[in-house]
Amino acid sequence: MLKTLDIKIISAHFITIILWASAFPGIRVALTAYSPEHISLLRLLVGSFILIIIAIITKTPLPALKDIPIILFLGFLGFTVYQVALNYGEQTISAGVASLLVSTTPIFTALLAVVFYREKLGLWGWVGSLLSFSGVAFITVGGSTEGFSFNTGIIIVLVASLSESIYFVFQHRFLEKYGAIPFTMYAIWSGTIFMLIFSPGLGEAILNAPLNATLVTLYLGIFPTIIPYFMLAYVTSRTGAAEATSTLYLTSVFAFLIAWIWLGEVPHSSAITGGLITLAGVIISNIKKEDVNNAQSLN
Repeated sequence: MLKTLDIKIISAHFITIILWASAFPGIRVALTAYSPEHISLLRLLVGSFILIIIAIITKTPLPALKDIPIILFLGFLGFTVYQVALNYGEQTISAGVASLLVSTTPIFTALLAVVFYREKLGLWGWVGSLLSFSGVAFITVGGSTEGFSFNTGIIIVLVASLSESIYFVFQHRFLEKYGAIPFTMYAIWSGTIFMLIFSPGLGEAILNAPLNATLVTLYLGIFPTIIPYFMLAYVTSRTGAAEATSTLYLTSVFAFLIAWIWLGEVPHSSAITGGLITLAGVIISNIKKEDVNNAQSLN
């Protein structure tokens, strides 16, 4: 039974990483025809529509009235702020660099989880996280075709990372109450409600945009928007927020690879080296869990 659970968690991590990695170059493509606000609005409208259909089929109940304000707030941070900020950031920085900045999410999440939920990563967890962040920093130095220069785009993407971290940490008690899939539905719908303020001009933008940009935006609305959040919510409900987001360091590695193939953003050799360091850090950060399990089995 334990082995089956581990396989499910590993699979959820893998799906999350690949789909989220594809979002960064996808946003760059969408930005060639859509504004940052319209990308997020169309993406969330598509996602929300699909979720409504799923909710009707599965007869998903609505949340308790008393929980709606905080759900709206978390949806605003996790989807509205995160997506719009990321889109704005990618106007001036590459897909690979953007993914590296979002890789700070596990650091923010771990600190918030320790402060508010008293979660413990343990020595190996912190060592692995620091090593992974060193890998991210190593890639940052020379892993972008455009060079890494400090600009407003960097600050905006870091804001996106922080807002997403807050969402990950404070969703925990709602995951326990409603379950991973229902709560993620509520949060996405909440984020969509706030995005409706940007509705003017969306229809005209769709008519004027080339087909490939629209198809990519639709892809963003179906795959990176819905599925990874379901997977991550599932893992969070099983392992806690800090550990659930620990492997997201790998997203930047795959984002560089996908951007290289899709957009021609060729990473430097430092990106490859940094990716290996990041992978090593993720492996080390997960040693602690196996050690604890082995120790418990011996007692």
